[in-house]
Amino acid sequence: MKIKSLELSCFRNYKSLCLNFSGGVNILYGDNAQGKTNILEAVCVCATTRSQKGSREKEMIQLGQEEAHIRMYVEKGGIEHKLDMHLKKGKAKTAALDGVPIRKSSELYGMVHIISFSPEDLSIVKDGPAERRRMVDMELCQLDRIYLHQLTQYNKLLEQRNNLLRQISSDSGLSDTLSVWNEQLAEYGKQIIKARGAFIAELNELVGPLHERLSGGRESLSLRYEPNVMPEEFLSLLQKDRDRELILKSTLHGPHRDDISFFFGENDMRKYGSQGQQRTSALSVKLAEIELVRKKIKDDPVLLLDDVLSELDRSRQKQLLDNIKEIQTVITCTGLEEFVKERIHSDHIYHVVQGTVEQ
Repeated sequence: MKIKSLELSCFRNYKSLCLNFSGGVNILYGDNAQGKTNILEAVCVCATTRSQKGSREKEMIQLGQEEAHIRMYVEKGGIEHKLDMHLKKGKAKTAALDGVPIRKSSELYGMVHIISFSPEDLSIVKDGPAERRRMVDMELCQLDRIYLHQLTQYNKLLEQRNNLLRQISSDSGLSDTLSVWNEQLAEYGKQIIKARGAFIAELNELVGPLHERLSGGRESLSLRYEPNVMPEEFLSLLQKDRDRELILKSTLHGPHRDDISFFFGENDMRKYGSQGQQRTSALSVKLAEIELVRKKIKDDPVLLLDDVLSELDRSRQKQLLDNIKEIQTVITCTGLEEFVKERIHSDHIYHVVQGTVEQ
């Protein structure tokens, strides 16, 4: 799969933009705060319906405008497709595939498979568990539409159940309905836990050899899924801790509290790893993610590198670039010196200045 072109209207700092991509390496360079990351965000939103930065829709619409439009032409299996995404203030986003409106924008998932890598991802080992869950969910949602549905439903039920826990404090008569919410939440939660466990197990098989190469054979890395609750215990724990949850007005058990641990040998990387070891581990996980996606979809994903090369030393830069030679890649950076010095091949180079792009 390849992204052929991107068109933006009133998106972030772009009043209007039409950008053609090479099937190889595309470099967007320019000073900070000029709009480079906005282009990657538009690609992510059109492909996955979500911003890789977690931005809300109204934040992506240009100041003073009521709506924004993203159009992306992609090639998949030798056939070109047109993806459209409309963002409107105060309204749900709408999408179309090849000019035909679709019922749910999530139906675009899988048309283009995106893997995004930013400096924030290099901190995923030491950051809180929410970022690690986000990484897993973003990948699983693209690989499995059933998982996307289950996660969406689980999050809706979780929000509604938490609202109910708050309401019961002022209306005890509502407490009789809690068991119904427990059953629904547990049913979707069980599937999420099983899917995450299987995904981490597959990722773990790939990450060990990759990390060994990155660390020069000095370290081994393994991933461990840490579910907050086992699937078969979920419903009983919701029932058991009902009184505590009513006091705290929050759901205490479920996959929304899961985590993933990183181990070198028997040592927890989060606690005992140096900053360099943690960054190498994060890079190993990202490279393993690329390999797993290739294996699953029998195609290459599209890789978005947001100013990440400047955060890596030359050895890690080389390891990353060697692993993505055949993948369509869009790279943002502040300058071209490193690309010239290291003789890194690039197919298209664009200069980004205050919301304008020149090849």
